[in-house]
Amino acid sequence: MFTAKAVIFDLDGVICFTDKYHYLAWKKLADRLGIYFDEQINNRLRGVSRMASLEIILERSEKEYTQEEKEAFAEEKNNDYREYLMTMSPADLSEEVKTTLDALRAKGYLLAIGSSSKNTKLILSKIGLGEYFDAIADGNDITHSKPDPEVFLCAAAKLGVPAAECAVVEDALAGIQAAKGGGMIGLALGGDAENCGLEDYDLKGFGDLLNIL
Repeated sequence: MFTAKAVIFDLDGVICFTDKYHYLAWKKLADRLGIYFDEQINNRLRGVSRMASLEIILERSEKEYTQEEKEAFAEEKNNDYREYLMTMSPADLSEEVKTTLDALRAKGYLLAIGSSSKNTKLILSKIGLGEYFDAIADGNDITHSKPDPEVFLCAAAKLGVPAAECAVVEDALAGIQAAKGGGMIGLALGGDAENCGLEDYDLKGFGDLLNIL
């Protein structure tokens, strides 16, 4: 059992899954630019900011691009991604996640989102959790993406809870690094967070939170 007053959740891969939409949008851009891109490369983008993700994709480019061009590429990708997101609905929120969140709230925990995505509020609204969380820290609030702890520290500050009293649920190694770097409890939920050696606990599933908190 862990002693915490608040639980901060990563969004993608924890609360819901939008990886496929990210992949489709980045693939569309890469194909247009004539750059090789596959799912293995896409895995390197998990938990990484939009601009940092673009730099990873452009590693395989034979051309050099200006900062202005890169910003245009990132905006193009985001527009395509948001179009895919518009197809999401409450059906994309699993019953296990919803019932576990409700049970944690009933136990008195404060609940927050800590995500590098600038589309966090749109995604939450589409899956029926638009007004659910006590605080949201996302890509619009930060200048450093994970593994920098900024987004989780921002969420803790918005909740008014000391970092040491926050548990973070993450599926990405960069997210666990961010949680531990911020002095928080790191709970790994699959992905490359699982068995990474930095986590405080490996969750067997989302509902396992009720067994340890």
